[in-house]
Amino acid sequence: MGGASDEAIWEHAKMHQLVLLTKDEDFQQLSAMRGHPPKVLWIRLGNCSTEDVVNVLVTNRALIDQFVQDTDAAFLALGPALRKPIA
Repeated sequence: MGGASDEAIWEHAKMHQLVLLTKDEDFQQLSAMRGHPPKVLWIRLGNCSTEDVVNVLVTNRALIDQFVQDTDAAFLALGPALRKPIA
């Protein structure tokens, strides 16, 4: 759907029961306002390589599977692992 508006993408995903995988914060905001469907999986990596995105997805596969199966879940944010504990 290259060039489609966020609204058009949202409605397409909703109509076809898809999970939106995005790096765009706009879809997180739509999810907060509207709930689901569609579910939104937000990759929070900033500028990164495709390999970085793949690594986050592979590392979090079990969590993603749970999210997709959970009928109440609308939104999941994934990013890099915390490198040091917060004091």
